[in-house]
Parts: sequence; structure tokens; C-alpha cells
Amino acid sequence: MQVDKISVSLPQHLVKFIENYKDTYNCKSRSQVVEVALHLLQEKELEIAYSEANQEIDPDWDVTIADGLRDEAW
Repeated sequence: MQVDKISVSLPQHLVKFIENYKDTYNCKSRSQVVEVALHLLQEKELEIAYSEANQEIDPDWDVTIADGLRDEAW
């Protein structure tokens, strides 16, 4: 996996949180803690996107269920 190095400035209380999390969950580095946090943020964004997409579904589309076609292969 290719990685890029970035620099991030954080308030001291967040740095302490990262350190505590790293020690509690045996993470290898602060970077790993940030990576875990970003994966969780990505999941949250996907949940929001799926929820919004679900709201866009047209309920009138359900009439196609009774169109006489089968899901089975001929």
C-alpha cells in the first residue's frame, strides 16, 4: 500500500485522546489511530449516502413487481 505523509495540527486534548486510544487498543502508531478514525468517518458518510439514495426511490416503481415477469432464468 502506497502511503503519503501529511502533517496535522491538533489541539492538545485531541493529541492526548489519540495517545490514550493508541495505548488502550494497542495501535502501532498515532497514524494508525487516525486511519481507524478516517475509516469510521468514511463508513458514516456511506451510511448517509445510502440513506439519502433510499429516500429517492420512487414508491410507484413497486407496481413493476406484478408485471408478470419472473426472476428465474428461462
